[in-house]
Amino acid sequence: QQAGAIAALAQNLVNVEHLILLGQGIHFPIALEGALKFKETCYLHAEGYRSGEFMHGPIALLDEKIPVIAIAPPTATDPKILPAIRKIKARGSALIGVNATQVEGSTAIFDHDVQVPKVDEDLAPLLPVLPLQLLAYHISKQRGLDVDHPRGLSKSISVENSVS
Repeated sequence: QQAGAIAALAQNLVNVEHLILLGQGIHFPIALEGALKFKETCYLHAEGYRSGEFMHGPIALLDEKIPVIAIAPPTATDPKILPAIRKIKARGSALIGVNATQVEGSTAIFDHDVQVPKVDEDLAPLLPVLPLQLLAYHISKQRGLDVDHPRGLSKSISVENSVS
C-alpha cells in the first residue's frame, strides 16, 4: 500500500538537487542515514539535521526547490519539531512526513505523508529507515541509475587467515 505512494512521491522528487531530512531525539540518526542513502544512490545533495538545530542557520537555505523530509515522532505536535515544520511550510518547501499511523491530522501538516506502523518503542527507530531506502531506490531507478552498483561506493572485505 505504501510502496505505490512512495513510488509516486519519488516521481515528484526525481529532479530535485537538494534534500533536507529532519529528526529529533532517536530519529536524528535516521535522518543522517536517510541523507547518506540519498547521496549514495541518487547522487543528490542531502543533509540530516536535528529539528531544533535546523532553526539556527540551515533553515535560511530553504525555498520551494528544496524539499524537507521530517522523521516525525509519534505525535506531530512534538514541541521540538512543530516550530520547524511551521517555518518550513512558510518558506514554501515541500514537506514530507515519515511517521507512525497514529498521527492525527498529519495530512494537514505534511504535503506528503508516509506512514509506518506503530510498534514497541524499542523498535520504532528502525521503521522509518525502510521508506527512506525505498524512496531513494525509486528516485534512483527513475533517474536511470544503477542501484546495484552506485558510483564511488566501494565495498571491501578484509579476511585474514588466522589458521595455523
